[in-house]
Amino acid sequence: MNASSPPPSALAAVNAPDGLARTVVDGVPFVASNVDSLARHICERAAAAQGGWVVTPNIDILRRLHHDPGFKQMVGEATVFTADGKPIVWASRLQGTPLPCRLAGSDLFIAVFRRAAAAGLRLALVGGNPGTAEQAAARLAGAGAAITRSHCPPFGFENQPEEMARIRSLVTDFAPHIVFVGLGSPKQEWLIQQLRSLHPQAWFLGVGISFSFVAGEVPRAPKWMQAGGLEWLHRLVQEPQRLARRYLIDGLPFALGLMARSLRTRLQRRPRPL
Repeated sequence: MNASSPPPSALAAVNAPDGLARTVVDGVPFVASNVDSLARHICERAAAAQGGWVVTPNIDILRRLHHDPGFKQMVGEATVFTADGKPIVWASRLQGTPLPCRLAGSDLFIAVFRRAAAAGLRLALVGGNPGTAEQAAARLAGAGAAITRSHCPPFGFENQPEEMARIRSLVTDFAPHIVFVGLGSPKQEWLIQQLRSLHPQAWFLGVGISFSFVAGEVPRAPKWMQAGGLEWLHRLVQEPQRLARRYLIDGLPFALGLMARSLRTRLQRRPRPL
């Protein structure tokens, strides 16, 4: 999709009656909130057995929403979308409807985990490398108590019935209030879609590489790089072979197109002279 292509139609979650304000950017209804407020909302709803699903689009996920109708249909079932990518925040400002801040999945994972653990909610962590989820949970819990269970499925688990049964059992038997899935997109979104109907009272969050960040397995970008929208560059230096195409060949042109579409949206909203 080039800069002149229209954005996809807004996903249905923009009309969700949950009290959360939203701003549509490039067809996606991003929640207009900050990390602490959204974490409180999620934990309060989870404690009340009112489930939901959080998707955290960055440029790569937003691009997939444009180009993959199946993926768009799948995540259209989500209840909350957060602006994980700084360019999405810039685009919201450019179109004249600014989001209050970037709301990264890794920051949300930390805030929700700590708030939920303090409230005695049950937490499940699925994904990451072997032992990473457990280490992340231990670090976040600190000296406090956290009711957690975790599972690290092997590569190709989606094609292994016994592994899928193990994950389903974790959700149905443990009945967590909140499930963090750290598998990367689009696999984590696919798995969440498979699990939600088994336990609709829970909240499901796709959190990507967050377990590794918290566990110290992968260093996160310095705060100044995060604030400047350069976290992608830090990740590119860490994994150039895996991420070069995603960021440089696919991501940058799409980000430029996003800015062009956002500017066009702003111009189209201007009142025409009489």
